Amino acid sequence: MIGRLNHIAIAVPDLDAATAQYRDTLGAEVSAPQSLPEHGVTVVFVNLPNTKLELLEPLGEGSPIAGFLEKNPAGGMHHICFEVEDIAAAAAKLTADGARVLGDGQPRTGAHGLPVLFLHPKDFNGTLIELEQAETGPR
Repeated sequence: MIGRLNHIAIAVPDLDAATAQYRDTLGAEVSAPQSLPEHGVTVVFVNLPNTKLELLEPLGEGSPIAGFLEKNPAGGMHHICFEVEDIAAAAAKLTADGARVLGDGQPRTGAHGLPVLFLHPKDFNGTLIELEQAETGPR
């Protein structure tokens, strides 16, 4: 079911400082910031030869990242994102197998403009999993 590793997300308390660290200290190519109010985050992507890192900071009241940073003030790994060929089929199979899809269970548009959904970390060894529709999959 899962395909390519799309990105690893790291929650950060200061997106500008984290961006500078990856860009200036590590010499990485970093995207411009993108605000995603529907997800409660602002993100940048660090482009790597084989995948991406997503740096994210809270945006607005009730951001899910704010709670994470309260527990982890210096930041840390927040989730792993895998691509799937058919996100609706993946959601149906996972639900049938007893996995919990977060939210209302319906995919939402993610930072890449593609449908995404999140799986409960208690169902996946304490790791929050994001699934993203592969660009070549059905829409």
